[in-house]
Amino acid sequence: MTERVFELNGAEPAQLYGPSNTFLKQIGAHFPTLKIVARGHAIKVLGADDVLDEFEDKLEAILAYVNVNKTLDQRAFDHLIQAQDAAKVNHTLLKDEIILHGPNGKIIKAKTVNQYKLIEASVENDLVFAVGPAGTGKTYTAVALAVRALKNREVRRIIMTRPAVEAGENLGFLPGDLKEKLDPYLQPLYDALRDMLPKEKLEYFLENKTIEIAPLAFMRGRTLDDAFVILDESQNTTTSQMKMFLTRMGENARFIITGDASQIDLPKHQKSGLKEALSKLEGLKGIGIVKLDGRDVIRHPLVKQIIKAYEQKD
Repeated sequence: MTERVFELNGAEPAQLYGPSNTFLKQIGAHFPTLKIVARGHAIKVLGADDVLDEFEDKLEAILAYVNVNKTLDQRAFDHLIQAQDAAKVNHTLLKDEIILHGPNGKIIKAKTVNQYKLIEASVENDLVFAVGPAGTGKTYTAVALAVRALKNREVRRIIMTRPAVEAGENLGFLPGDLKEKLDPYLQPLYDALRDMLPKEKLEYFLENKTIEIAPLAFMRGRTLDDAFVILDESQNTTTSQMKMFLTRMGENARFIITGDASQIDLPKHQKSGLKEALSKLEGLKGIGIVKLDGRDVIRHPLVKQIIKAYEQKD
């Protein structure tokens, strides 16, 4: 057994240890074979050398993050403590790449490691799958990338689509014409756009079809050139729908397909087009696959616990 003493190197103990020593307790739970005693700006640790080395790597990465950001939230802590290469994850977390500025100077950027991976994958590949549970920001990040591409004149239009699958509700009994029936299914896409574009400009883009939001069935027979195309809720596509969509890709087109395989609303006898596409296309050059998880959840903290509980139950 070896004893080592680690200094906090300028970081405030309260920032590193967390409220009511929350982070310190979680560090102890992650290293159950170590005896950890924290006193002010020093942490005394007793244990085996190999475990102490791992502890030191994690601590250095966490301290580097705290010294730059002057704070430490649960999401960043989870990424750092659970990562196999904490220094590499910390480098990613410390990036300050802004995707774009929204109305009133709102800064829109990736907030988690896997959201950064989605940005990088979109730059490197013309077709990207972003899969993960609700609240991980996969659709929001995809929409931000599309708006950035449009603003930078990398594409001439944005096309966003979703399969109109009834998740316990009956579409036919909704009031109004076809557009009014379908708009509720597409509302999350409108919500993201309103965060990123001024109201007048968004309305103009929608009117002249620079930005088009439509059900997946409306994509059939089209060739999508010079466009940034997002297929959202792709877990609810059938195999034939997914193949139809993938083969719409035209010249200078970029596709992002988002989905959550744990929330499939298709009838039980139908296979999810997302699952089949992932199994068939993984490894092909030009196609990126980014998997988000509970650590990327950026909604209410309870959402992360809910997702974890459901995964354990399943």
